[in-house]
Amino acid sequence: MNEPFEKPGLPPYTRGIYPDMYRSRLWTMRQYSGYASASETNARFRKLLADGQTGLSVAFDLPTQIGYDPDHPLSYGEVGQVGVSISSLEDMERLFENIPLKDVSTSMTINATAGILLALYIAVGKKQGAKSSDLRGTIQNDILKEYIARGTYIYPAAPSIRLVTDVMRYCHANIPQWNTISISGYHIREAGSTAVQEVAFTLANGIAYVEAALEAGLDIDEFAPRLSFFFNAQIDLFEEIAKFRAARRLWCKIMRDRFHAKDPKSWMLRFHTQTAGASLTAQQPEVNLVRTTIEALAAVLGGTQSLHTNSFDEALGLPTEHSARLALRTQQVIGYESGVATEPDPLGGSPYIERLTDKLEAEAEEEIAKIDSLGGSVKAVEAHYFQDEIGRSAYRHQKEIEERKRIVVGVNKFTIDNEILPSLQKIPTQTEPEQIERLRSLKARRDNSAVARSLSNLEAAARDPKAPLMDRIVESVEAYASLGEIAGALRNVWGEYKVV
Repeated sequence: MNEPFEKPGLPPYTRGIYPDMYRSRLWTMRQYSGYASASETNARFRKLLADGQTGLSVAFDLPTQIGYDPDHPLSYGEVGQVGVSISSLEDMERLFENIPLKDVSTSMTINATAGILLALYIAVGKKQGAKSSDLRGTIQNDILKEYIARGTYIYPAAPSIRLVTDVMRYCHANIPQWNTISISGYHIREAGSTAVQEVAFTLANGIAYVEAALEAGLDIDEFAPRLSFFFNAQIDLFEEIAKFRAARRLWCKIMRDRFHAKDPKSWMLRFHTQTAGASLTAQQPEVNLVRTTIEALAAVLGGTQSLHTNSFDEALGLPTEHSARLALRTQQVIGYESGVATEPDPLGGSPYIERLTDKLEAEAEEEIAKIDSLGGSVKAVEAHYFQDEIGRSAYRHQKEIEERKRIVVGVNKFTIDNEILPSLQKIPTQTEPEQIERLRSLKARRDNSAVARSLSNLEAAARDPKAPLMDRIVESVEAYASLGEIAGALRNVWGEYKVV
């Protein structure tokens, strides 16, 4: 067992990456939000900020995530449905209207089109008069987990990882406060993995990104301090607390001993947490408030840097303004009333927590060694190793529920008949045609010759393995090229990833 009374803020960071943790400042309360048009999401953002949210987190619709404009045939029926529809710089300006980007930290859950959305954000900041050095936030930019667990990929793995590392290069040179990647275990866990697999697969992906960045010529102590992670908080309170502690300790060892990073900031695992969507039930949805509270408490006791709490009605639809406020209030009660923020790692030294932490670390380390033996994350993705392992774990979990070996309140025990369900958030039916009309109007007004030149420059850069990409993407968005046109230019060169 590691020394149970090691100090918070010191390697290997089992007890937290800062000496005071939440004593001086609570975690960032960052509620994930986005639906319909940019204007409607902007209104929700401003209400959440007025309610005490301390950071923004943007949810994008599926067409935006996979690089299609709202007028593309594959976008039909999906525009604005699971997030906000963004296809141009004009949309991005509306999204952040009356929200000064120099004063707010923004997280964008976006992967295949992460570079494009970041370029749009930079362009809005520039129009607002913000210095690029003032912009703070995170883009997820984690394409490997899309192949593993989520599916919103566009391009094959090699050019996709090139795009990831080019974002790292660009941000180091231009946006030093930006977190260039949020390596995500959240979706791996949502797909059905165990806690051990969530840690192991996520950190293995982190290793792959570090190796790719090093191969691209980046210095480890220049990019590693801006790496961040994104984990799931599930319902098993003590396992989750131990999971976060084990992940932090293991990443420190990987960066220090495997990659020989010298800066202690490069050894720190900084992470955002979201409570578990997969734990929410459509039956007796108000009970989800209890589940989310336990999961949020696990994240805080585990030392998260920022947190999103799911709304109780999300198994039925997008959150209403009422349910989103209740989710935020859950964090605020934990932070301001429960007393858990007064001591860093308050459960550190507990024999049970320390034993669980050691166990999860050892098992995750063993799993990472297995992935290494396959040739690393990219090879493991190609061999369907991750996908198969997650599928087996998900099957076992579901079988336990069906056989009532695992009780889910309201689902396989303590059920009620004739439930009255809460009112749900409705997406306006005019969102899709209005978005299509806005795009049509933009294309009629912009300088289309400038758009064509910028897209041609981007295609040329994509063909040259050593050419910078983000500079050309920024050029394209500032010319008012659409997201679909920019993603399409890269599709023309790289093609699309196909599942074999």
